[in-house]
Amino acid sequence: MAIDTKKWIAFVEKHREKILAAERQIWNHPETGYREWKTTKYLEEEFEKLGYTLTKAGNIPGFITDIDTGRPGPKLLIFGEMDSLICLDHPEADKETGSVHACGHNAQCAALLGLAAALKEEGALDGLCGSIRLCAVPAEELLEQEFREDLVKKGIIRYYGGKVEFMYRGLFDGCDLAFMVHQTSQLNDELFMINAGSNGCFTKNVTYHGVSAHAGGNPQQGINALYAANLGLNASNSLRETFPDNDHIRFHPIITYGGTATNAIPDTVKLESYVRGASLEAIRRENQKINRALAASAAAMGANITISDRAGYMPYMQDQNMLDVAREAMVAICGSKDKIRDRGTFGTGCSDIGDICAVMPACHPYAGGAIGRGHGNDYYIQDADKACVNSAKMQLLMLVMLLSDGAARAKYCIANKKTPFASKEEYFAAVDSVNMDKKAVEYREDGSIVLNFTK
Repeated sequence: MAIDTKKWIAFVEKHREKILAAERQIWNHPETGYREWKTTKYLEEEFEKLGYTLTKAGNIPGFITDIDTGRPGPKLLIFGEMDSLICLDHPEADKETGSVHACGHNAQCAALLGLAAALKEEGALDGLCGSIRLCAVPAEELLEQEFREDLVKKGIIRYYGGKVEFMYRGLFDGCDLAFMVHQTSQLNDELFMINAGSNGCFTKNVTYHGVSAHAGGNPQQGINALYAANLGLNASNSLRETFPDNDHIRFHPIITYGGTATNAIPDTVKLESYVRGASLEAIRRENQKINRALAASAAAMGANITISDRAGYMPYMQDQNMLDVAREAMVAICGSKDKIRDRGTFGTGCSDIGDICAVMPACHPYAGGAIGRGHGNDYYIQDADKACVNSAKMQLLMLVMLLSDGAARAKYCIANKKTPFASKEEYFAAVDSVNMDKKAVEYREDGSIVLNFTK
């Protein structure tokens, strides 16, 4: 069924200034994951001004709100991510925290607000079936793992990722399919981009345990945890040629704590990383090899090691039927397929949209308007009309295409979904099986050493 695209585009265009103001407001107040209280407050106030009733996450930032068309049908979930990155040398980073929206989540939230405003226009729900759930979600970027683990230990969260945590809390119960639109700086004259999907990951926190001693006077009395960590980094780096190319494995550790005084042998060194890959099976396999290298390096120095693995994000495979709808909406905005970069390549970054794709048909296309390197110190939203207003228009048209004509397109996507898990419960069982905290080196009285780096 043909739809009057001009009608819905005009609904968004009417709120252009609101969208642009939101982009600037959120850019100027960046906050990292599970700290987005200012952003949440701002968006809550703006949504409530529009007449929305919100269901708030409570002890973490974020909220959902539902729009019922009054006619039965599927529930469509749409996201705006609120969190920022940390990039200390970005010219516009927060001077106290180093936070900055160097991935464009501020533009996502602005587009979500524009979509919310457009859906309040008279006639916006004409001919639609089912319902729409809009979600301002925290903590997509997997930053500050120690902070998030502390939240877990306090019982505030169970999962590092905001979408995963919201799903666990039941905030997505009843939702049948989902989408979100990210921003990208990888375009030239194009307005939108599509890719094939991207990696998932495990998060990894490692602590090497040594023995402190005077570094100049009696180093033989110590066990240097920093040297053990260096061996571990070199050993795991030497595994790289064993990673199959098609698995897209990435391991990129950083040292977050390396000692306190140059005249003392470091007794504690901490590493943080992800193990990324294109499938859960591949991540599990290569993670074991990396754990072996890290643990063996501790044993080589007479040190010990604690390995803490957590499920990060699932690999995400875009639902092709959802992407077909996205392409049609994009063409309706830009008038030509030439304005869409349709990449067949698989991305090696990660996002918790993969966890949504694991249980329902979902997709994650991109809008242009940004410049610079994603996550870099030169990333900006250069053209907010492209990044925010076009994004809101495209999302509204996609929504209409899915839920019009008795929600025929949405029902087709649902009936033909190819998700790796049949239910939320099955998904969480797989996620929870990843978690491990293990002191991996055992020194026995007979002088033998046993490595145990499995759950």
